[in-house]
Amino acid sequence: MPASITLSHLSWSAPDGRLLFSNLDLSFGAERTGLVGRNGVGKTTLLKLISGEIRPVSGTISVNGGLGVLRQSVQVAPQETVADLFGATGALAILRLAEAGDATADELASADWMLEARIALALNRTGLDVPAETPLAVLSGGQRTRAGLAALIFAEPDFLLLDEPTNNLDREGREAVIALIGSWQAGAIIVSHDRELLESVDAIVELTSLGATRYGGNWSHYRERRALALAAAQHDLADAEKRIAEVARSAQATVERQAHRDRAGRKMAAKGGIPRIMLGGMKERSETTSGDNARLAERRRAQALEDATAAREKIEILQPLSVTLPPTGLPASKIVLKMDGVTSGYRPGDPIIRDLSFDVTGPERIAVTGRNGSGKTTLLSLVTGDLKPWAGTIAVMTAFSMLDQKVSLLDPSVSIRDNFRRINPQADENTCRAALARFMFRADAALQIVSTLSGGQLLRAGLACVLGSAPPPLLILDEPTNHLDIDSIAAVEAGLRAYDGALLVVSHDKAFLESIGITRRLKLPAADPAG
Repeated sequence: MPASITLSHLSWSAPDGRLLFSNLDLSFGAERTGLVGRNGVGKTTLLKLISGEIRPVSGTISVNGGLGVLRQSVQVAPQETVADLFGATGALAILRLAEAGDATADELASADWMLEARIALALNRTGLDVPAETPLAVLSGGQRTRAGLAALIFAEPDFLLLDEPTNNLDREGREAVIALIGSWQAGAIIVSHDRELLESVDAIVELTSLGATRYGGNWSHYRERRALALAAAQHDLADAEKRIAEVARSAQATVERQAHRDRAGRKMAAKGGIPRIMLGGMKERSETTSGDNARLAERRRAQALEDATAAREKIEILQPLSVTLPPTGLPASKIVLKMDGVTSGYRPGDPIIRDLSFDVTGPERIAVTGRNGSGKTTLLSLVTGDLKPWAGTIAVMTAFSMLDQKVSLLDPSVSIRDNFRRINPQADENTCRAALARFMFRADAALQIVSTLSGGQLLRAGLACVLGSAPPPLLILDEPTNHLDIDSIAAVEAGLRAYDGALLVVSHDKAFLESIGITRRLKLPAADPAG
C-alpha cells in the first residue's frame, strides 16, 4: 500500500479555546508539499497532530508509512553528539573497540563497517562536514538543524515532517537543504516561508481561517493561482455590493409605485362610487403586495450581504499587507556610517571582526553576508554601540533604529500600542492606530501584551513600531524575515522598497534581498570552516 497521510473531519482548539481547525479534510501522498499560511493559523500544530505529539479534539488521522520529524528548535544536553541524532552511538563505540583491537567476537560480527561512511554521506547532503562524535552543543543552531535533517534522511522515512528547515541557516546551508529537498523522492510536508525552498515542492497547501486549499505545483504556480483567486474575490465583492445597491433602489421604487397606486385609490374612494366591499379588497391587496415586496427585497438584500461578507473574508485572507512609510529625506551625499580599521570580539585575544573598514553614504542598501559564525550580528552590535571596538573607530552620523532577532526594543510587559507610543513619542493616537493597522494590529489586536505574541507577531510588532510613524535615516535589521509568514514578508518588502533611508541588513534570504533592492554586499570571512 503506498505511503499516505489522511486527515478526516479534524478539529483542534488552542489551550485558550481558540478554534484552529474545524472538520478539516486533507490528504498527502508521496510528494513534497509546502504548508503555508499566516502566523498563528496552525501550521506547526498540524505537524504535531500528524506526528502524534498532540491529539485532535475530534476527527481521525491515518498515517500509512514511517515519519521523520524535524522541529523548529531542539534543546540539546551537553553530552549529546551528532551520532545520537543518528541513533548510532553504540554502533560507533563497537567500531572504536574494533579499531583498538578490544572488540569481542560477537561485537565484531555485529559491526557495521560502512556506518561512518553512510553518516558522513548523509551529513554531506546537508552541506555539513563534521565527525559523528562532535558534541551538538558546540554546533550553531543552523548546524544542528542540518545535522538533524541529515539524520532524518539517513533513516529513509516515508514522510519528512519539516518545520521551517532553512530558518537560521547561512547561505551555504540553505542551498544544501534546498537541494536535498529538491532531490527527495518520498513524501514530505514542509512548513516554510522560504520562497526558494517552496519553488522545489510538488504542491502547496494554504491554511487560512476558512480551512485548507491545495494548489498543485510550486511557489510560482501558487502565487499565480492566488492572484487569480484574489481577483475573483474582488469581482464577487463588487458584484455583491452592486446587488445590495440595486436591491435598495428597487425596493424604494416599489414602495414609491405602491404609494402612488394607494394615493390614486384613495382619491377614487373619496369621490365615491366604489362599493365598501371593493374598497376593503383593494386595501387588503395593497397590504399583501407591500408585504410580499418587502419580504422579497429583504431576501435579496440578505443574500447579497451574505455574498459580500464571504467575499470580504476571502479578500482579507488573500490580500497582502499594505505598508507605506513617511520619507526620511536623507541626502544622497551624506555619510551615514563610517567604520575604519575595526577589530573586536567578546573574548580577549579571540577577535571575530578583524581590521574592517567600510562607509555607508546616502540611501545605500547594504546586505551583510557570510557563513554562520562569521560575525554578522557582532558587526551590527558594533554599529549600535552595544559592543566596543578593540581597535579602530566607528562613527554613526545620523539617527538609527535597530531591530534584532529577539526584537529587544519592545517592552514585553506592555501592549503593542504602548510600545509604539514610547518609541514614537511624537505620534498621536490616530497615527499610532493607523500605523499598527497597516501591520494587521487593528482595534483590540493593538492592545495585546507583547509577551503573549508568537514569534511572527513579535517581529511584525517590532517592524510596525520602528517603521510605522517616522522612520530614521538609518535602519539596521538582523534577519528580519526569520519568523514572518509569506504575506508579512511581502508587506515588509513593499515597505522597505518605499523607504528612502539607508539600510544595513543581515539576511540569508536571497529572494528578500533581491526584492528590497540591495545595492551592495559586505561579505565577512568565515570564522569557522565547518559553519
